[in-house]
Amino acid sequence: MPELPEVEVVRAGLAPAVTGARVEGVEVLDARSIARHDGDAAAFEAALTGRTLGAPERRGKFLWVPIRDRADALLAHLGMSGQVLVREPGTAPDRHTRIRLLLDQPDHGPIEIRFADQRIFGGLAVRPLVAADGGRAVPDQAAHIALDPIDAGFDASAVARRLRRRRQGVKAALLDQTLVSGIGNIYADEALWRSRLHYATPGERLTQARALALLADVRAVLEQALAEGGTSFDAQYVNVNGQAGYFEHSLHAYGRGGQPCHRCGAIMVREPWANRSSTRCPRCQRRPRGIAV
Repeated sequence: MPELPEVEVVRAGLAPAVTGARVEGVEVLDARSIARHDGDAAAFEAALTGRTLGAPERRGKFLWVPIRDRADALLAHLGMSGQVLVREPGTAPDRHTRIRLLLDQPDHGPIEIRFADQRIFGGLAVRPLVAADGGRAVPDQAAHIALDPIDAGFDASAVARRLRRRRQGVKAALLDQTLVSGIGNIYADEALWRSRLHYATPGERLTQARALALLADVRAVLEQALAEGGTSFDAQYVNVNGQAGYFEHSLHAYGRGGQPCHRCGAIMVREPWANRSSTRCPRCQRRPRGIAV
């Protein structure tokens, strides 16, 4: 599932195409992709047609484009396979396109935004903006999402203190989007490998310094992945031009079960965890005493 770096790559690529653009037309090809919208396809199209869009924003894995002069935004959730693609009008169709937006960009002219989604777990919706943590206006469906580690308003000390009050394992805590957002299975495994922590280590066993070091490792992993365009394991994870990221080549933990640890040479192990899996080094990331896995 796309995590913060993949969504941020899409946001950055979308910005020059949509900022200041006027929506000239909307076509919903599959109503399942507007399930988060209050209303049918006609209502969705009417909510956007003729509107001018602002600069796209993101919190965690949620991406939205504010609608100027309104307290609404076009919210995009990529789900497992959603793609937001920028195309010249008339170019060959993209597979699994569910929604098309025809825009008039002042600096470019006509441009087309396509939302493609093979598995249809993502979608678009026009949602009201509400006040949220950090003082920003965000779509109502993202109001519960915490700030992410690369947000300028992220308070690492406060998050570390909250993490240390938890009995749950650190990986489960990192994946809790109400504590810290944008982190999924890939980047949690990577950060825990850097911090030499087992995924089941209870948050309450961390010192404040150790918790801060873990959050610093999370941020470093996210920033490196962002610089490398995100992680692309298949054709679903692409930027707005359909290009894949290459952080996959920088992974130290995720997907490396059975391979030597890049730090100590021990064979990495992939273990079942919470209906998913975790990959760790059995030597660098030892199971905490008294904790059954």
